[in-house]
Amino acid sequence: MTSSELWTRATADRYDAEETEMSSAAVLGPTLDFLAGLAGDGKALEFAIGTGRVGVPLRERGVPVAGIELSEHMAAVLRRKIGEDALPVTIGDMATTAVPGEFALVYLVYNTITNLLTQDEQVECFRNAARHLAPGGRFVIELGVPPLRFLPPGQVAVPFDVSERHLGFDTIDVVDQILVSHHFTRDGDDGRYRRGSSRHRYAWPAELDLMARIAGLELERRVADWHGAPFTQDSAKHISVWRKPN
Repeated sequence: MTSSELWTRATADRYDAEETEMSSAAVLGPTLDFLAGLAGDGKALEFAIGTGRVGVPLRERGVPVAGIELSEHMAAVLRRKIGEDALPVTIGDMATTAVPGEFALVYLVYNTITNLLTQDEQVECFRNAARHLAPGGRFVIELGVPPLRFLPPGQVAVPFDVSERHLGFDTIDVVDQILVSHHFTRDGDDGRYRRGSSRHRYAWPAELDLMARIAGLELERRVADWHGAPFTQDSAKHISVWRKPN
């Protein structure tokens, strides 16, 4: 059993509406350019494909895409957009679920590896990616850098969004590397807010590199965003690419 929390039908049905910025051309364009360039003429496999925010437009660009998704409700939303014959999705966890074939690219975006709440499961996710990759194939992860530099002594919470319709902050357990994201979202104009939260296990870039080595992968590139900006000590996130040796 995976430790990932399971997305409900209600969450799946409103996911796309709440992630309109992440689905915008400004965000998706560079993401798709980056991934399509790595896939080349080969196939791509998306771990935790969700509602198809990335997988569907990548398929529309001509890259054959398959997906693995834990939540049947998220996959059902994806299926409203594209048929199974065009983009097959297997229901299961990204640490152990296998799909047929070899892939030039396996990718995992938008912090989703942190849904696996133990280090062992995150290691197995890397191993599962390596099993699906053809020699020379790449595994790509998009992940935020843990915001511990924003924690003064005695403080456990860090805000990440303070806007008109949403208040978001993370509480952090630095012993077990567990981060809980708290959301207060205003759904209508009556002043009422809906509260939600999700648990994540954060990991440093160097820790991911060790997981990759355990899986037999080699770090090829690390940048700060999908445009390829240099990764520095001030970067809020990273896009990391590991390669399976020939």
